[in-house]
Amino acid sequence: MKGFELSVGRPGAPLHVAAQSHHPWPDVTFEAQQDAWREAARLLDRKWDHVFGAVIPAAQKHIARQIGLPDPATIAFGPNTHSFVLRLLSCFPAGTPIRILTTGSEFHSFARQVARLEEDGLVSVTRIATEPFGTFERRFREAAAKDQHDLVFFSQVFFDSGFAISDFEAIVRSVPNPETFIVIDGYHGFMAIPTNISAIANRAFYLAGGYKYAMAGEGACFLHCPPSYGPRPRDTGWYAGFGALETGSAGVPYSTDGCRFLGATFDASALYRFNAVQDWLSRERLTVAKILSHVRNIERSFLSELDRQDAAIQSADLVVPDETTRGRFLAFKAREAGKTVQHLAAQNIIADYRGDRLRIGFGIYHSEDDALRLVRALKP
Repeated sequence: MKGFELSVGRPGAPLHVAAQSHHPWPDVTFEAQQDAWREAARLLDRKWDHVFGAVIPAAQKHIARQIGLPDPATIAFGPNTHSFVLRLLSCFPAGTPIRILTTGSEFHSFARQVARLEEDGLVSVTRIATEPFGTFERRFREAAAKDQHDLVFFSQVFFDSGFAISDFEAIVRSVPNPETFIVIDGYHGFMAIPTNISAIANRAFYLAGGYKYAMAGEGACFLHCPPSYGPRPRDTGWYAGFGALETGSAGVPYSTDGCRFLGATFDASALYRFNAVQDWLSRERLTVAKILSHVRNIERSFLSELDRQDAAIQSADLVVPDETTRGRFLAFKAREAGKTVQHLAAQNIIADYRGDRLRIGFGIYHSEDDALRLVRALKP
């Protein structure tokens, strides 16, 4: 597709069908990366005035527009989602295990950290299995309604299956204690499927980033921080009190907006790339809904052709066959998923797997011909 000549459009480039993981960067990010260097060289120390005065507000507005936030200032940025997980956990009182309700299908940035804290008795965790998917939302709401949790954490779209929650607002409403923290991991939802959290913006955190579907690369993660939740995280960096640096305020001051969840010095070039991609999408009038429609058409062609060929996987192997309850990638049950990925790699095709699940993701840079090529490559 036009706009990706420097990555997937170059001669000899691999066919990249791991769009649920790394996304190729659009060409506009090359100039954006150079802009970050030029402005750092030109402005020196004053570059931070530009970053906080122009680059960050632009990125906040883009995100607010994409997910329906009433106030862009509730957004904080960080290099990865794990840093935000630590900051969120630091909001709770010390000395008492944090009671957590979550699922058995959370990504490692949360699941690994919580499992390690659990080993030392610092958290108490209840995990609800995502399968069977047909009953998951009811089962999770019932667990959330028991009012025994300090933190409720769940994904909008689950990384190991592609299953997408249809009504996360209902889950948020099911939590009876207004002091309970609710965190939605939207990494596989943001810029992948249309998302609007306006109805719960004052109640729930929303965590995501630019590495995947936003096509901005590493370092552009963000956290929407509802007002009054977590006013003073213990895990805090100097940017969380940036406005008080020169005044010499007593104690440990915090911003009152989303900046209270900021860390310390970071590489701002990711936000330059993020803004460039968002501006490009706007110019091309490529909305999340349009991109999803394009991907769905390619998925249907791919699945139909799979069933006509003697391929290593079939549409019957889909973990989530119903596209109305699926995010923007296909997960297949495949006992030899690792060997299949190696088989594709030998043909200059990039896919990935998690355990016994082969994951295939298409993007706006794919065509139906790419899907047919992938089917041919999947034949033994």
